[in-house]
Order: sequence, then C-alpha cells, then structure tokens
Amino acid sequence: MSEDDLTATRRAKLASLRDSGFAYPNDFRPADRAGEIQATHAEDDAERLEEVGREVSVAGRVMARRSFGKAAFAVIEDVSGRIQAYLRKDQLDEETFALVKGLDLGDRIGVRGKVFRTRTGELTVMAVEMRLLAKCLHPLPEKWHGLTDVEIRYRQRYLDLIANADVRASFERRARILSGMRNFLSERGFLEVETPILQGIAGGAAARPFLTHHNTLDMELQLRIAPELYLKRLLVGGFERVFEIGRNFRNEGISTRHNPEFTMLEFYLAYATVDDLLPLVEELLVGLVEDLHGTTQIPCGDTTLDLAPPFARVSLLEATAEKAGCDPAELRSAEKAAALADRHGVKPPAGAGAGGIATALFEHLVEHTLERPTFVLDFPREVSPLARPRDGDPFLVDRFELIAQGREIANGFSELNDPDDQRERFAAQVANRDQGDEEAHPMDEDYVTALEYGMPPAAGCGVGIDRLVMLLCNLPSIRDAILFPLLRHERRQ
Repeated sequence: MSEDDLTATRRAKLASLRDSGFAYPNDFRPADRAGEIQATHAEDDAERLEEVGREVSVAGRVMARRSFGKAAFAVIEDVSGRIQAYLRKDQLDEETFALVKGLDLGDRIGVRGKVFRTRTGELTVMAVEMRLLAKCLHPLPEKWHGLTDVEIRYRQRYLDLIANADVRASFERRARILSGMRNFLSERGFLEVETPILQGIAGGAAARPFLTHHNTLDMELQLRIAPELYLKRLLVGGFERVFEIGRNFRNEGISTRHNPEFTMLEFYLAYATVDDLLPLVEELLVGLVEDLHGTTQIPCGDTTLDLAPPFARVSLLEATAEKAGCDPAELRSAEKAAALADRHGVKPPAGAGAGGIATALFEHLVEHTLERPTFVLDFPREVSPLARPRDGDPFLVDRFELIAQGREIANGFSELNDPDDQRERFAAQVANRDQGDEEAHPMDEDYVTALEYGMPPAAGCGVGIDRLVMLLCNLPSIRDAILFPLLRHERRQ
C-alpha cells in the first residue's frame, strides 16, 4: 500500500473510534516507566515474578506488534525504554480487544497488568486493561532506514526523535550540560539573571541584528545579539557575580557552525581579570566532559580528542605570523598586514586596520588547525571594543578565545570599565559602520552613562552552548545540537 493508502486506512480507524467514543481519552495515568520495570526485574526469573505478582501501568508508543488471532504482543516505548505487553482476548473486554486488533505502529497506548516472563524469557506485562490514547495517522519511517534526507530529519524533528534513540540521547546530554553549567556557577556564588531580548540597541558582539517594530510604543527594536551590555549594567548596580543562559539572534549566514538563533552562556565576575577566567573555563569544560563521558578522552569524528587539562595557549599574533611567514611585528602595521592578506587571499572587513587584518589572517590561516582545546591570547584592541587594553601594549587587549575542533567555543576578556575609552571605541565602530562594516558596534549612550557611575574591574566570558554540545556529543552540524534549527520554508507541490 502507498503511504496515502495507509494513512487513509488509519483515518478510517480513527473515524470508527470517534463513533464509538474511544478517540483521544485522557484518563489513563501510568504509574511506572518501561526502563524502571526492566531494571528492577532484570534478574527475576518467571517463578520469582509470579511470586511477587507486581502490577504495573505503563504508557507509550507502539513500536512493534505481532498478532495471533486471540492474542497479540505489542512493544511499548516511553521516554525510559521499551517493554512488551501481552494482550489476550480472555483478559480484556470485547470492545478493548477490538481496539487491539486495530492497533498500528506509532499508536500511543496505556496498559495495566502483572509482570511475567514469556517462554522465551521476555519481560512482559500481561494486560488486564488497555487504552488507546492517541491514534498515529501516518506510518512511521520503516526501521528508520527509509528516512535518509537530513532536511526531513531537521524539519520533522519529532520523527527523528521517535525513531532515533541516539538523537534523543544527544538532547538529553545537552540538558545535562546546561544543568552542569548552572550548578557549576551557582556553587561559586554566581546569580542567574534574565536580561531583555528586545533591545533598542543590540550590542555586545559584532553582528547584524534582526529588526522588528513595537506597534503600541511605535518603537523600532532589535533582537539581542548578546546579553553582555545588560549583564555589565548589573555589575554597575552592585551585583558582583551574574550569569545568563539564553537565546541570541544574529542575522547572518547558515552553515554547519552557524544558526541565526542560538544559545549562549555569559557570566561576569567583579574584581577579576582574564587570568582568572582561563582556569575557571578550563575547570568548567573538563567537569562537563567527565560528567558526560567519565573521561577526558571523547570521540571526535572517527578519531579521539583529548580534553585533558591544561589546555594549550598560543598568541594570535605569533601563531598567525608563523603561518603567514612573517615577523609578528609586521601584523601591527596596517600596510604590511594588508600586503600579507592580499598574498594569502584574505579579504578583511571594510575599514579594517592592522588589528582587523591580523585577526582575519588568523581566522583564515590558523583557527581551523586548532583541534585540541586551545586558549588563543593577544587579541588586537581594534576587534575587541569592549575589552580592557593590555597594560604597556595598547595595540592588544586582555582577551582570549577558546578554540576546539577548529571553531570558537568561548570568548572572554577583562572588561573595559573606563567610560571615556568606551565612548571613543564606540565612535570608532560607528566610523567603521559608516564605511560599510554592518557588524560594527553602534553608539550606546546609555551603556556609557552606566559606566560613568562606576563599574568595578571585572572579567566576563561567553560560551556557545550549541557548539559546545557539538564538541561534547560528537555532532557534525550545529543543526544536530538544536532541536528545531532554522530552515527555508518548505516548497510544497
């Protein structure tokens, strides 16, 4: 039968259910989970199960079914695992057994009965009650072999989750990662806060924002590209350790590493520097890895990646100079850096000076080569408009990026708390915007005013949750780390 024919058959069954009053009941309450039943009675033989006489009630999706006329077996799957149900005509009333005969794969049912073992040793529930809770109107992908189009997996994630236990496990691990981050920071005195997503000026990162309009206030608004500037306002207000885990939005391209809507952890601590951040970030990541895997050796594609501390540290200028075949001092000269960029086929952002060109060269020549976790230091001031300048070297700032598998995982720095310096940097960014750099920061007068009230010396860090999940769960694309990634509208015939 075609898929349309199968769906039509299932809809006919649903119509019959509606006529008989059995469609979509909501009065079955499972008291047990399949996985818990399996674990509790894993060592119990048939005699022991009969002696115990435990009655259970479970609910889930029918993933397999075998019928023998006056009896049927159905494998039920819930969030914890699977268990078999034995549905016999002499144990169920006539109306219920009629429903058993019409069960399809994917239907959601609830069963109640005693646990026993079949002659083949399968742990099973002998049903004395069965409820058809929801009819599945479409055939499931057959053993998942028939669904190879990755776009369908992303577009219809519910099918992906139904049929692929590995996908469910990845998102369960993602939840553990988020919980682990919250616990790690809370144990160290950080307060979790929430800051606006709708902002008048979206600052805190170099990115193009999404624009929207509030009708009642007749205001142009932007979806935030980062929570940074609001979190640092909280430092001004007197909080000394804050963090936020939330969605950010950047109107940029889509790739295996980029999704316009993504999740970030950002945390800030007063009276600290970038030197305090490095061991803290290292401890956080190593703890998450060990919690998930029990080791710092994790799968990475077809190989293994070692996340054991200490993480490597490299200088952006020195590593770039080595790859470019030049002296690091040349990267401090706009003219010489531009010549190097031209030689290596690198096109820096519009209006970029020496620092911007050096950073573009690093991203082109070095970043993708850093497989093991590596702290990259010595970032130019030009590309770090919110970071504190390096004492004794105003070309640089106290900043790092953590790179692993050739992609940025975290970005942190000693915070700039000098309002006059911040105003000058915003003004330079505005000039870059005027020259065509659409990702440059706008002027945020209110943030500068906040700094004028006195922000304590501080350090802060942002961690890309989706990329971190990719790393720790060995996922090839950021779409595999996001339940519902952004896709083009589906073209329907």
